[in-house]
Amino acid sequence: MLDHGAPPHNGGPSAPHSRGAVMRLMRRKPVERLVAEGGQGEGGTLRRSLGLWQLTMISIGATLGTGIFVVLGEAVPKAGPAVTLSFVIAGLTALFSALSYAELAGTIPVSGSSYSYAYATMGELIAWVCGWCLMLEYGVFNAPALIVVMLAMAFLLGGARESARANTVMVLVKIGALVLFCAIGVQGFRSGNYENFMPLGMAGVSAAGATLFFSYIGFDAASTAGEEAKNAQRDLPRAILLSLAIITALYVLVAAVAVGAKPWRQFTDSEATLAQIMREVTGQSFWGTLLAFCAVIAIASVVLTVLYGQTRILFAMSRDGLVPKVFARVSPRTGTPRANTVIVSLFCGVLAAAVPLGQLADATSIGTLFAFALVNVAVVVLRRSRPDMPRTFRVPLSPLLPAVGFGFCLWMMGSLSTVTWVVFGVWMAVGLVFYFLYGYRRSRLAAPAPSEAK
Repeated sequence: MLDHGAPPHNGGPSAPHSRGAVMRLMRRKPVERLVAEGGQGEGGTLRRSLGLWQLTMISIGATLGTGIFVVLGEAVPKAGPAVTLSFVIAGLTALFSALSYAELAGTIPVSGSSYSYAYATMGELIAWVCGWCLMLEYGVFNAPALIVVMLAMAFLLGGARESARANTVMVLVKIGALVLFCAIGVQGFRSGNYENFMPLGMAGVSAAGATLFFSYIGFDAASTAGEEAKNAQRDLPRAILLSLAIITALYVLVAAVAVGAKPWRQFTDSEATLAQIMREVTGQSFWGTLLAFCAVIAIASVVLTVLYGQTRILFAMSRDGLVPKVFARVSPRTGTPRANTVIVSLFCGVLAAAVPLGQLADATSIGTLFAFALVNVAVVVLRRSRPDMPRTFRVPLSPLLPAVGFGFCLWMMGSLSTVTWVVFGVWMAVGLVFYFLYGYRRSRLAAPAPSEAK
C-alpha cells in the first residue's frame, strides 16, 4: 500500500523521471502510521514510563542551564533595568512556537519532535532538513569535560525512568539555587537602581530580548519523549507550556533581584554575574562558590536532557530508514536505544572536550530557530489537511499566532552573525549530501506499514 499522505501521482508510467523524484521528496507520512509505529524499534520497544512531572522536568532541564547564571552580564548593558521586560519579550516570543509545539505534540505524540511533525505535513525532504537542524540543537553544547557527558550516558543507558529521576533531582537543585540567589540578593535591593528604567530605549530592550531568547531554547525537549510518555496526548502539551511558564517566571524574578542589588552600569560580560552579586551582598565567598557549584549541576542536567532528545530524534529517523538502523535498536532489558546512546554520547563528548565551540554554539541557535519556524508552519498545514483530527490542545487564533511565531523565528535568525549563517549553510549542505546518498534510497515510507502488510 502506498503512502496515503503523499500527493497523487497523475503522470502515469510515462511521467518524466524527474517528476517522480520530486514527488518522492514531497511524500508525507500519514499521522496514523506515525502513531502506530510509536515505540517500535529494532529488537525491542521503548517503555512508556514518564508522567507529566517527569516530562515537565525534562523540558526545564534542557532549558534552564547556565544561560541564566551568566547571561545577565551580557544582556543588562543593552537594556539597563528594563532587562526584566526583555525576558518577558523573549518569553512571549518563545510562547508562540511553544503553542504550536503543544498542539502537534498532543496530536502526533511520537519521539521525532518537529522532524515527525514536518514529515506528516510538508514531506520527506523538509522533514530531513528539520531533523538535521535538530542535531545542531541537541548535539552541540558547551560542556566543561568529557566526564560530564559520560555520566549522562550512564544514566540514559539505565532507562528513561531512571534518567528522568536523575534529571529531576538536578533540576530541583538548580531551581533551588536561583531561589536562594533571590532570597540573598533581595537583601541588597536598592530602589534607586530602577530610577532610569529604560536608559537605552525600546531598541535596547529589543536587542537584549534577542540575546535572551536563546536562554529559552530547549522547552521542546518534552516532545522528544512522545513514545515514552504514559499519556502523551494529554501530558505533552501541558509539560511544554508549564515548563515555559516556570522558566519565564524564574528568569524575570532573578533579573529583577539582580538589577535591584547592583547598578546596571556595573554589569559586565562576566560568566559569574550572579555569584559576584551574592559575594557583594553577603561579604562572603561561600555563597558565590555554592552558586557556581549549582551552575555545574545545571550543565549536567542540560547535557543529560539534550543527549536524551538527540537519541530519540535519531531513533525516529532510523526507524524511517533515513539514517542507519543501528540508531533504532532497542535493548529488550532496559527499553532504551543503547547503541544509539553510546554513539551519540561518545561523539558529543569528544566534541565538547576537544573542539572550541564558538560560532558552532551559535549554530545551535539558528538550527533550533529553523525547526521552530517549521513547526509553526506544520500546525497550520495539519489544521487544513486534517481539520477533523482529534486534538487535545489547539493553538488559539490560528493561523495568526503561528504566523507571528514564524515571523519572530525569522527575525531572530536574521539577528545572528554572517559567520553563523555560513556554518549553518555548510551544515545543511553536508546534511543534504547525506540524505541523497543514503536516506533518499533507503526511506521506508514507500513500503507498507506492518499493520497494512498483514
